Amino acid sequence: MHFVPNITFGHPVVESLRKQLGQDPFFDMHMMVSRPEQWVKPMAVAGANQYTFHLEATENPGALIKDIRENGMKVGLAIKPGTTVEYLAPWANQIDMALVMTVEPGFGGQKFMEDMMPKVHWLRTQFPSLDIEVDGGVGPDTIHKCAEAGANMIVSGSAIMRSEDPRSVISLLRSVCSEAAQKRCLDR
Repeated sequence: MHFVPNITFGHPVVESLRKQLGQDPFFDMHMMVSRPEQWVKPMAVAGANQYTFHLEATENPGALIKDIRENGMKVGLAIKPGTTVEYLAPWANQIDMALVMTVEPGFGGQKFMEDMMPKVHWLRTQFPSLDIEVDGGVGPDTIHKCAEAGANMIVSGSAIMRSEDPRSVISLLRSVCSEAAQKRCLDR
């Protein structure tokens, strides 16, 4: 597997956004890089709230999780479509968020991989309080499947940016996730 050696929106951009926007926005850094260890401190200093790394990109997830926490950030752990959810499971109680990629990482506008939803459902069943994020091809046509499977955090790029009414797309994504979460609480 191959991750990029560098990052698109690096810590200088994060630092600039933090200065402009203040402390309110939650900055989750999805680090699709080789050697994610090298960016922990710069991202923490820049004002990142959560550092999400790919399980496939490190040889020592435990040490990286510890380093992220020691630098004052929440921990997100991502898996690519070809990685089994069981590979993530041993770390689930040490992280704040699990990210199930619903496309191959790398570029926007890809087709949503519905066959990733059993991973989301399994994580939700095994770890009910864990934040579970999906990223890739998520929009008005796919959000119901994501939310019903148990995702409560959504990354949606193309569906929002290419929409004539981005605010209504964001509102729909939020409401579908919120309703699914409420239904899960009632079903317990």
